[in-house]
Amino acid sequence: IKTSPPYLVVRGEVFMTLADFERFNRSQEAQGAKTFANPRNAASGSLRLLDSSLTAQRPLSLLCYNVIAWEGEPAPPSTQWETLAYLRALGFPVATQIARLETIDQVAAYCERWIGLRDTLPYEADGVVVKIDDLRVAADLGIVGRFPRGAMAFKFPAREVTTRLLDIRVNVGRTGTLAPYAVLEPVSIGGVTVSRATLHNFDYIAERDIRIGDRVLVKRAGDVIPQVVGPIVDLRTGQERVFEPPTRCPVCGEPTVHPEEEVAHYCVNAACPAQLVRRVEYFASRGAMDIETLGEKTAALLVEKGLVTDVADLFTLKVEDLLGLEGFAEKKAENLLAGIAAAKDRPLSRVLTALGIRYVGGTVAETLARHFGSLDALAAASMEELQSIEGVGPRIAGAVVDWFSRPRHRQIVDKLRAAGVRLAEERPAPVGAQPLAGLTFVITGTLSQPREDVAAWIEARGGKVTGSVSARTSYLVVGESPGGTKYRKAQELGVPMISEEQLRALGEG
Repeated sequence: IKTSPPYLVVRGEVFMTLADFERFNRSQEAQGAKTFANPRNAASGSLRLLDSSLTAQRPLSLLCYNVIAWEGEPAPPSTQWETLAYLRALGFPVATQIARLETIDQVAAYCERWIGLRDTLPYEADGVVVKIDDLRVAADLGIVGRFPRGAMAFKFPAREVTTRLLDIRVNVGRTGTLAPYAVLEPVSIGGVTVSRATLHNFDYIAERDIRIGDRVLVKRAGDVIPQVVGPIVDLRTGQERVFEPPTRCPVCGEPTVHPEEEVAHYCVNAACPAQLVRRVEYFASRGAMDIETLGEKTAALLVEKGLVTDVADLFTLKVEDLLGLEGFAEKKAENLLAGIAAAKDRPLSRVLTALGIRYVGGTVAETLARHFGSLDALAAASMEELQSIEGVGPRIAGAVVDWFSRPRHRQIVDKLRAAGVRLAEERPAPVGAQPLAGLTFVITGTLSQPREDVAAWIEARGGKVTGSVSARTSYLVVGESPGGTKYRKAQELGVPMISEEQLRALGEG
């Protein structure tokens, strides 16, 4: 057995084998619990469970493929091949279907061969990853966006089958977007039974002349998401029906709108129950207010029972409100309320993200929070003032002004304030000689601290943080898994890129 260093961090892929997935779904069905569409969803859903003891009961497997941190003796391996052998010797599970090849022709032949062998694997795979063996060379090649230049994926062709399109139905998203989906005659694709598939949008249906009753070609994009490719016109009988986009919301019945400049159709009724469930779920999500135990099922239950008519109502819930709900005992009710209480102290940028203003995601929310410092200041901002901020154009500015102009949204803000939700950002106190004065930074990727804290650290030293890269950007701070758009823009403009460690050194003067 090999000797391991004092500190070792290993990266791997968690998955469910096909056999384990089938057994697991049968067990879930027998218990009346939720079943999963495919092994990937089952594995990722298991990892997201808040109770790790429940995760431990799921039939999960692991294959390790990389070392991401190594401290102490012995010296780490210098090649990918040696790394895998070392991990296997330590007892880590490592894939056996690996090969070390000498030429690119051998690599191409190996990848082609696996197209025909993919069904011999005990788990689902959508391709082969090809890596440069020399780890130093691979590191020197750097990263583009989230993708290392020293590795690439050879994707297998998507699996395709034919089946009958029984119906086209429409979901309503949190912003009112109407999303069509296909109801299919159940069909097996790669061992997974598919009865629903995406149709993207109404233009997609019209352009491909997809009709209800058609025999259609269906594929699983990336071996995960089922989608309708198109109809098999030669098999039409004349009984097929052309689908027309709904002129009224399928949930609330209010008229829909279709902006000329957009593909999407919308329900603009702010009281639409379907939108409210999605908004509550989004408000509580990890990237927004991060309220533990509040998922889709709980959101739907709270809306259905009339306990929540907007997201601010979450903060007025009491234990007695929850105890009468299906599945809620005292402990679960207390845990949910504790999660809601903790969310009151989230940073302003998280609150802005959670409000679900169109086009205002995490990055834009951080920019607006830093510029205005409070929700009240943002609410009072004009189109001109908003557009003067780097990274905020007319589309974002218009969406923000429109959101705060609606009385119902103003009421939500007032209710959040009354509930004690933090609606203002604490400005960092200046420190020392302001070594970052005059410098503008953009942050991308995951850093050692939350991005809001790193931004506050920069501003306390005189620097400025914006959400997008431009010719005025002094440095792009690059963390783990950086965003591709910012990275490419910095390369195009010649903006210097620094690590978090280099940033700290610069800020200490």
